[in-house]
Amino acid sequence: MTANAPALKRDVAKPRLGFLGVGWIGRHRMEAIAKSGAAEVAAIADPVKAVAEQAARTVGAGCVLLSDLDELLESGVDAVVIATPSAFHAEQSVRALERGKAVFCQKPLGRDAREVRQVVDAARKANLLLGVDLSYRFVRGMPELRQLIQAGELGDVYGVDLVFHNAYGPDKAWFYDPKLSGGGCVMDLGIHLVDLALWMLGDVKVERVTRRLFAQGKPLVGHRSAVEDYAVARLDLDSGAAVQLACSWKLPAGRDAIIEAVFYGTKGGAALRNLNGSFYDFTVERFRGTSREVLATPPDAWGGRAAVAWAERLAAGATFDPECERLVEVAAALDGIYGP
Repeated sequence: MTANAPALKRDVAKPRLGFLGVGWIGRHRMEAIAKSGAAEVAAIADPVKAVAEQAARTVGAGCVLLSDLDELLESGVDAVVIATPSAFHAEQSVRALERGKAVFCQKPLGRDAREVRQVVDAARKANLLLGVDLSYRFVRGMPELRQLIQAGELGDVYGVDLVFHNAYGPDKAWFYDPKLSGGGCVMDLGIHLVDLALWMLGDVKVERVTRRLFAQGKPLVGHRSAVEDYAVARLDLDSGAAVQLACSWKLPAGRDAIIEAVFYGTKGGAALRNLNGSFYDFTVERFRGTSREVLATPPDAWGGRAAVAWAERLAAGATFDPECERLVEVAAALDGIYGP
């Protein structure tokens, strides 16, 4: 243990978590876990001291401030929650897992399928719980809709339309550097809906991907020198279904955001849609011909549920979940969108 990493007080009733990165989203997930009571916020590390201090004040006494991941790993925490720039996710996750710490990481877990595979393999080898903040799975109504789809209530799902248009773009420069981000709007936004579609449909594989990427209105060839701000793609599944994706940053869409995941089957359809351009308010509906049934409406504080669910599973003693293989499949689908 380094001289600056004090030993943590132990609460044997709860897992002790270390938080690496407590900017807006890292702090939000930290506060959600703290509020749930599922785990103890034991330590925080952030390169900006004022940000770390402010985050620590929200969780009260007993949380220590450390300087980096090395100190978190030496401090005695049971698990690490990672909310750093995308380029660091895979390497930091693997380091934590190899040191015997369970991991909850912001998406993307890696910039490509190779990096994601490294993390999943490390979690499997260590038999430790791995979670990723793919939070749209946790919007109220989506788990229930998944059960309906997998029970055949919509019949054979043959079409899925995914849309995530954002009138804004990220406010941090690293998002626009493909070496740091791994990609643009698809990596930032599209990943949520591609994951959601494959998760909802269950045992399906992506057989073929076609796509067109744009940067500032011009076709983008490759993604090594610039990131896309508009993308369309089609994923053909081995079930015969076609998944269509459209996503963007800084689109003049007349509202803050357009977010949709619509499923069409031989016995009916269903949709997740945002309300009035909101990033946070969603309806979930089921369709039968021209009629519709509302399954869920706002208000719904869904944003921190993925983190809380992971913390609750950790507290219950959960270890590696083979479902993590789906993370590699989603990453491979994104690799197909970006091309060689």
